[in-house]
Amino acid sequence: METYTDTVGTKLNLLLEKNYDAEKGYRNAIENVQNEELKKFFSKKSSERSSFAQDLKTEIASFNQDADQSGSVLGDIHRVWMDLKSTFSSNNDEAVLEEAIRGEKAAIEEYNSVLSETALPKSTKTLLESQKRKIEVDLASVKVFEFLH
Repeated sequence: METYTDTVGTKLNLLLEKNYDAEKGYRNAIENVQNEELKKFFSKKSSERSSFAQDLKTEIASFNQDADQSGSVLGDIHRVWMDLKSTFSSNNDEAVLEEAIRGEKAAIEEYNSVLSETALPKSTKTLLESQKRKIEVDLASVKVFEFLH
C-alpha cells in the first residue's frame, strides 16, 4: 500500500526547499544576463518554480505535515557563486546559462530520487512526475540558448 511516511515528508520538504532555491536563483539570473530572451525564460522559470513550490506545499499539507517555508543555505551559497561567476566571466549570459543547465540537471536527479521512494501516494507521484517532465522540457529549451551564444 502506498502511504505517506515521515521519509516521504522529509524528501518532499527537501524538494520544496530546492524549488524555493530555484525560484530565487532564476530571479537572480534575470539580473545577471543581458539577453532579453534569456531574461524572459528565467522569469518564466522563476514563476514556474514558485508554482511548483506552492503545489508541493499543498501536497505536503494534505497529509497533515508541516511544509518548510524557506530556501536552503546551499541555495544562498549557489546564488552568491552565480553572482561571482557572472561578475568575473567575460560572457555573463553564458556563465549564468551554464549554471541554469547545471541546476536543471540536479533538479531532475532530485526528482528521480524522490520518485524512487516506494511509499509515494498516487497524488504525490503524479505531481512529481508532472513537475519533472516540465523541468526536462525546459532543460532542452535552455540548451537551445546555449547554441545561440
